[in-house]
Amino acid sequence: MSQSLDDRALNLLFREARTHNGWRGEKVGDETLRALWDLTKMGPTAYNCSPARIVFVLSQDAKAKLKPCLMAGNVEKTMAAPATAIIGYDLAFYDRLPELFPAMDARSGFAGNEALARESAFRNGTLQGAYFILAARALGLDCGPMSGFDGAKVDAVFFAGTTIRSNFLCNIGHGDPEKLYPRSPRLDFDDACKVL
Repeated sequence: MSQSLDDRALNLLFREARTHNGWRGEKVGDETLRALWDLTKMGPTAYNCSPARIVFVLSQDAKAKLKPCLMAGNVEKTMAAPATAIIGYDLAFYDRLPELFPAMDARSGFAGNEALARESAFRNGTLQGAYFILAARALGLDCGPMSGFDGAKVDAVFFAGTTIRSNFLCNIGHGDPEKLYPRSPRLDFDDACKVL
């Protein structure tokens, strides 16, 4: 991995990428969603534990179920988005470890240790959520990741009877640049980093 991305790719993924609040009408097809997952799943997680679970909300029926779970400020943009991904994490991710990490018995370290399993599921599921955003941008999609929803309601509606819990939502599609807010500042290296 000695190569680096060129400026065009870095601009697409980071420098010029924005959080979108408005959307153009183009749909996001199943083939694109599958390609998005196929990139997302390749990002590293501890023991290759891969706890992320994603529900893609596209249909009007699914959107109607999601709408009451949203804070008021997120309703309009989410209902207008071509797709909304509910990024969740599976608390029982360790049951797949014999398949996903056959090099050793990693499952026994998590099974029966609820606190460790929860922390690992959340941390690694969040990592996969970040990979998801970068993968979407790499495929030419715009993203609108957000909190601002009732997690207990989302879990009851979309993950009832499972060990999956919601982490955050991410609207995806082709954003409307006319509805972007001005870019907010970022912290400089010296404000956020320390070299020891």
